[in-house]
Parts: sequence; C-alpha cells; structure tokens
Amino acid sequence: MITSNLYRYFPENISEIIEDYFKRNDPSIYITLEEIRLRNNKPLVLKFNKGEKVFSYIVRPEDIAETLRIICENSIYSYQSQICNGYITVKGGHRVGVTGNVVMDEEKIININYISSINFRVAKQIIGCSNKILKYVIDNERNAVFNTLIVSPPGAGKTTILRDLVRRISSGIEEMNFYGITVGMVDERGEIAAMYKGMPQNDVGIRTDILDNIPKAVGMKMLIRSMAPNVIVADEIGSIEDVEAICYAVCSGIKGIFTAHGGSLEDLSLNPALKTIISNHIFEKIIFLSNRKGEISKVYGLDKTNSDYVLV
Repeated sequence: MITSNLYRYFPENISEIIEDYFKRNDPSIYITLEEIRLRNNKPLVLKFNKGEKVFSYIVRPEDIAETLRIICENSIYSYQSQICNGYITVKGGHRVGVTGNVVMDEEKIININYISSINFRVAKQIIGCSNKILKYVIDNERNAVFNTLIVSPPGAGKTTILRDLVRRISSGIEEMNFYGITVGMVDERGEIAAMYKGMPQNDVGIRTDILDNIPKAVGMKMLIRSMAPNVIVADEIGSIEDVEAICYAVCSGIKGIFTAHGGSLEDLSLNPALKTIISNHIFEKIIFLSNRKGEISKVYGLDKTNSDYVLV
C-alpha cells in the first residue's frame, strides 16, 4: 500500500499531487501502482498494472534535482556507484532508475549527470506466488533442490517467483517436510532481495546469504568459496561467464536455481552460452512461464535414460 514512507521521496508539491489523487480514488488502486515517472519538462505519470494516470503538472528540472537529493539522503557522492549502474535502491526495496548525460572513461561509466528522468519502481512481494512450481523444484528424497532454470518472456514474473522460491527453500516448507537449506544469492541488480544498507528489504528467508551489486559470475564463485551454500541463485543468466560459474558450482556439488529470458527451448538455443549449458544437461528441470504472470506454461525434466529433456 502507498504510505507516507513513499511520499517522502518526492518534493512536497509532487507528494501532494500523488497523495490527493489516491485520496480521491478507490483505495484498491494502491496495490496496482507499479511506477512513478518524472521526466524533465514532461507530465508527471503514474503507471499501474493496467493503464496509467497522466497529470497536467509538468515536472521541472528542480523537481528532478530535489527528488534525487532526497533519495540520496543529501549525499549524491555516497550513491555514485549506484547512479553509475543506472538505479538506486531505497528503503522499502523500491528501485529508482535514472537517466541523463552519461560520462564514460575507457568504456566504463564514471558518472551520470544532468539527470533528465527518474523512474520510481514500487517494490512488491507476492508471498506464495512460487507455490505452483515448488513440486518441480524440490527434491524431497534428499532435502535438496533440482538444478533448475526458470524461463519466461520479460515481465512475466520470473524474478518475483524466484524471490518467493528462495524464501521458501531457505526458511523451510513445513507442508512438504522440507527443512530449510543454505542459499547463496547473487543479486546483481538489486531486484531480488533489494538490499538497503546491508539489510534485505524483501523476505528471502532465514538461511540466505546475499551478494549484491556484483557480476553474477564473480559473485557465484565468491559465495561458493566463502559461504558454503547448498544452492546458488541468480537472476537472468546468459553470458559465457555465467555458464562457466554455474558449471563450477555444479562440479563443486552445489545445486543452482536460475532464470533466463525466452519462450521455448529453441529460443534458449539461440543464445550460444545457454545452448552449451542445456546441451550438457546441467539443468534437471526447465520451467517455462506463460505471458500471464506466475502461470506455468510447460515443464521439462531431464530423462537420464536417454539424456534428453521431456515434458513433465
């Protein structure tokens, strides 16, 4: 629900506009808010899961500057590394994207100045959204998980499901007699745990160790060497480096749960890195989600008798 904690990230005039809009409408629309967009010299926009509200108020450069100052707690320098990644994670797990004039040095982003747009993405957890896929991921005989790849088109909810799945396997699943296991999570873009000053803003379970703001391949190897996880988790794999780190984990006896973009096995095969890892049958389960958020389209399991994937 939208609260004063969210309003406080904006200048008073914008906070009043947004707050007044919600006061005049059905409170149920609170939970459908996804984004608050500020663009220089453009209308203020609220984006909902169905449609948007475009206000007559035109965002000024000083509104952008004031919002950034509030988000960075009066110390933009302290948030410089996050700004260079294009976003800032704030308390509550909300993720604030920024665009502007990018300053490069030898192909590395060293600053983004003259900020022109701010996209405030409202954080949401959907507790229990992974329930439908648990039976495909959990290996009850060993109190472990299967090496699993969750695949969907962008925006179909795979990150939300992954977050809830981590919570369940980390804390334990009483109804499945599954005892919680240690999870090592690489949260490269801060979208899963939404770390804020060392504290996860989302519930990712009691046995989860998190590395954020680090490339997945590097983070996976660090967690394996230092935190002795039973399972490694990362979102949106796809590079050769990712695949090498996953193979390193599997060879170390560690299970993995990952996500990737795609709609079919054929789609995945168009990515050379993913094609390699699928051909080597690293994953025991490949779960495809449909365009309807959270719905399963199909599930493939590895048939060990003929070393091929078959529909479950």
